[in-house]
Amino acid sequence: MVEPSAVSPDAPSRIRSPLLTQRWLDLAFLHWAVDPAAVSGLLPRGTVPDTYDGATYVGLVAFRMHRVGWLRLPGVPYLGTFPETNVRLYSVDAHGRRGVVFRSMDAARLIPVVMGRVGFRLPYLWSRMAVRRAGDTVTYTSSRRWPGPRGAYSRLTVRVGERIAEPTGLEHFLTARWGMHNAFFGEAGPSAYLPNDHPRWPLHRAEAVVREENLITAAGLPAPEGDPVSVLYSPGVPVRLGRPARPAGLPTP
Repeated sequence: MVEPSAVSPDAPSRIRSPLLTQRWLDLAFLHWAVDPAAVSGLLPRGTVPDTYDGATYVGLVAFRMHRVGWLRLPGVPYLGTFPETNVRLYSVDAHGRRGVVFRSMDAARLIPVVMGRVGFRLPYLWSRMAVRRAGDTVTYTSSRRWPGPRGAYSRLTVRVGERIAEPTGLEHFLTARWGMHNAFFGEAGPSAYLPNDHPRWPLHRAEAVVREENLITAAGLPAPEGDPVSVLYSPGVPVRLGRPARPAGLPTP
């Protein structure tokens, strides 16, 4: 078995020839602890649930995608700029590479949704969305258009608190994820790992003052029980994404 390395708040390596560049802005991270056995069957081949103190997590992450660009070309101001809300799980492969697995990715621009679904086999969904800030609160709304289930929605309002000088181990675990696992090459094949790098997250304490959503159950996950165990906010970071690399094998129990 290859043991995963310790969670690092800094990217393990610099991506010098990015496939994509973008900025993630005004992020709200809401998380619930779940039994790893409850979600293990939802992860791609070659991965198992990543855990912290025996639990894994379901994440609901709302933010603004800003100026997505290909290779070293400038980011696109309209088609590459839109609100997005993700439902995600936490994964690790035989190389010890920690990542996220997206169960749904609601986004407000149809063309990027189609490109993400066809080109990367990611679960992008076209939704009517908005992000609005008023004082120390940020509100994220989402209503799904296509392909469904129609009626999937979210309304989240977070109140942003003080900057966190030193995040906890769990806060690093939930936010410092340096790649994604996904079946980029087809459901029948093994998953692949697409790395990213960005500066260390600037994180703030936050409070969820409004949480109305059914995106988590629409993504095939159990309904959250109670309030989230972690609510964080970040003003954002610039991001570089690399190219998918196939993982080799599955971690042994």
